[in-house]
Amino acid sequence: MNDFPWLTVLVLVPIVGAVVTAAMPYEGDRARPKQISLGFSLLTLVLAGVMATQYDKAGGFQFTETHEWINVFGAHYALGIDGMGLVMVLLTVVLVPVVIGASWYDADNGNTKAFFAWALALEAASIGVFAATDVFLFYVLFEASLVPGYFLIGGFGRERRSRAAVKFLIFQLAGGLVMLAAVVGLYAVSADAGHPTYLLSELSQITIDPDTQKWLFMGFFFAFAVKAPLFPVHTWLADATEQATPGTSVLLVCILDKIGTYAMLRYCLGLFPDASQWATPFVVTIALISIVYGALVAIGQDDMLRLIGLTSLSHFGFIVLGIFVFTSQGTSGSILYMVNHGIATAALFLAAGYLVKRKGTASISAITGVEKSAPVLAGVFLVAGLAVLGLPGLSQFVSEILVIIAAFQHHWWVGAIAVTSIVLAAWYVLWMYQRTFTGPGITGVEPVRDLDRREVGALAPLLVALVLFGFYPAPLLDVINPATTTILDNVGVHDPSPTVPAEEASH
Repeated sequence: MNDFPWLTVLVLVPIVGAVVTAAMPYEGDRARPKQISLGFSLLTLVLAGVMATQYDKAGGFQFTETHEWINVFGAHYALGIDGMGLVMVLLTVVLVPVVIGASWYDADNGNTKAFFAWALALEAASIGVFAATDVFLFYVLFEASLVPGYFLIGGFGRERRSRAAVKFLIFQLAGGLVMLAAVVGLYAVSADAGHPTYLLSELSQITIDPDTQKWLFMGFFFAFAVKAPLFPVHTWLADATEQATPGTSVLLVCILDKIGTYAMLRYCLGLFPDASQWATPFVVTIALISIVYGALVAIGQDDMLRLIGLTSLSHFGFIVLGIFVFTSQGTSGSILYMVNHGIATAALFLAAGYLVKRKGTASISAITGVEKSAPVLAGVFLVAGLAVLGLPGLSQFVSEILVIIAAFQHHWWVGAIAVTSIVLAAWYVLWMYQRTFTGPGITGVEPVRDLDRREVGALAPLLVALVLFGFYPAPLLDVINPATTTILDNVGVHDPSPTVPAEEASH
């Protein structure tokens, strides 16, 4: 089954779905484009699930495809996934049908089909990015993913969505242009080595001098820091999540932004290991700033959707911190964090979106007493919020504790600063919940309608995953850990073995 072009099919199915959805006539049943897009997204999910059953947990790149593409550039159409790529592809194919189901009525503004077509296009581009093993192909898909993101923000949402979409695009294109210079520089390095290529497997075998590594690392890292995002290139994030629909915010924060942290592991550590260690003090510093600053700024927000967006600045700081402390706990924790953050934040965004749609406002100060009339919505929101703040028993706690352990192993003060985010996260989540869901309702205002079966059905897979991976993360870690070992071996960092006295070892 490994000879079957699984990854190409996973990219093509949502592309075909996007084209079919977009080609639907405007006249007729408005539900048809939604049904078609949901069908294609579920087909992609089923195919990815079947592919996952064929994956060998021993690790290494699997389901590989390599074909010549642009000979003069040494570019190839090359795909393949290891454990890290697999979990990111699975996260993508799970979240897209959830978003389509949850956004069933959010795009009914005369151009319903466009929202769902762009969602499928973003799914295709994201799968391609997570599977690309050629740097030039990765760059093309990295930039292509901006197109559906731009139209999803600018076409659907609140009053100032066009401004937010332009800001998103300017930031992302600036990062992409800097990375393009580094991509060209990487090609020049391979040409000097005698074999011009963009294949990741071949580039990783080339010895790059330290100064060149540093420059190339900075070019790639800047683009990934914008995408992730990290302080201080994060300001597009809050505007985008405030103005976009909740479904679009899920696609942006929980899928598209993960490309940044995924690429740090795949390309920064994979191609520039010495420069990655050289940059560690700087990266750890901005990761810690992102962790604390994101949480503090979130506390002061009145707009619920903007607040949730800013919490992700803090969480992405955690992910990057786990990457650059160079331990197995930190690396595995950061990859697991990408998955768990995607699940928890998606649930919180969608639950908040249901509340905002019912109340007609995202202002926290204008909402109160919701739990009396909508206990199911209140319960879902609380569970998602508790997962975001890292409550033990829910999935994000496992990844968070792994990163914190690694941070303390790196240096006690790094761990001490990082752990403050636990208190801050409890503050902004519980305070938001208290102000909106508890307390007396507003006299004379119609009670909030509770979640219906469709809405509960859309959120149910996320809630199940939050609990399941909170108590039993082994299925994910069994796939992630071999990739972690490979990444750290490439950097030349190995966790210290435990010291055992000789007399005890003999037993």
